[in-house]
Amino acid sequence: MFDWMVWTTPVAVFFVCIALMLVGMTIWELKSPTTLRRGWLPMATTRGDRLFIGLLSAAYVNLVFVGLAGKFQEWFSLEAEPSVWISFVLSMGLLALVMRKG
Repeated sequence: MFDWMVWTTPVAVFFVCIALMLVGMTIWELKSPTTLRRGWLPMATTRGDRLFIGLLSAAYVNLVFVGLAGKFQEWFSLEAEPSVWISFVLSMGLLALVMRKG
């Protein structure tokens, strides 16, 4: 069923994190319904809105990192391309920032 996808450890961790976030957000919403809030994003958002915006932002950070990994190796004279775990940590940090302050 999932033969079409390359299931590396980072990919599996990424999807497990998304599934856990969705379960956690559902439980959080049931226990404490959300209200509109205005942070540094240019609109009032709910927790679900911020999660969606944060996940999109995290995906773009990962795509940019993967796209530029070869250039990073060249620019910084690295022996190998930088680990995708770096982009994972950066994207989860961005997601946390959007969830907290957005």
